[in-house]
Amino acid sequence: MTAAPTSRFTGFALEPFPEIQPGDNLADSIIDVLAATGTDLIDGDIVVVASKAVSIAEHRYIELATITPTPRAEELAAATGKPAPLVQLILDNSIDYFLATDRGPIIATHTLGYQLTSAGIDRAGTTGAWLLPADPDTSARTLRDALTTATGATIAVIIADSDGRADRRGATVISLGAAGITPLRVTEHHGKRQEETFTDLIAAAAGIILGQRGRGAPIAILRGIAYTATDEGIAAILRHKP
Repeated sequence: MTAAPTSRFTGFALEPFPEIQPGDNLADSIIDVLAATGTDLIDGDIVVVASKAVSIAEHRYIELATITPTPRAEELAAATGKPAPLVQLILDNSIDYFLATDRGPIIATHTLGYQLTSAGIDRAGTTGAWLLPADPDTSARTLRDALTTATGATIAVIIADSDGRADRRGATVISLGAAGITPLRVTEHHGKRQEETFTDLIAAAAGIILGQRGRGAPIAILRGIAYTATDEGIAAILRHKP
């Protein structure tokens, strides 16, 4: 079925947003900021959440001092300049990897099935690291259900993460988890049928708004995008299944 067209949409950050602490209820934090800013969720809204906020709320922190690097991790650390314990975490959370250049970055196929720079692991200062959410689709569904219950709005949730590409410098934003929205959009024009990674398109659009490197804006709301509501999740479109 050809997707309904979208001719325009709007997007905004939910801010100011409090700094997420380990164990925080992310849905409650979002609901509190909605109330404090006089913002209402409406049917069809897409709430895009930075994956790091989910990882923090879900206690996905690892102390690097607890990691013992293997010889291979030491070799890759010497090549890329990354701390050996961090490289070991990348290897531990991957089923395959390659270096984009002789000096990196490390492009890894995560055990969850995603291909990500550094297996999606985010350094936390000099002593720790944040792993991805354990099951991003489940996290998205849990958050969607809580927000719908609290607001009465039928919405979708996408968990997004910044990620680089092996063929170019810089990073974009992709979807790791989704609830209430189909991950693929099918378009047809003059007999040509095209599948698009729809949730990635939305995540990238939200990435223009989401905070990067210190800007505390982990939540973006996109409004006016036509989509089909499903709970397939991102796992449904991965070539490498978890």
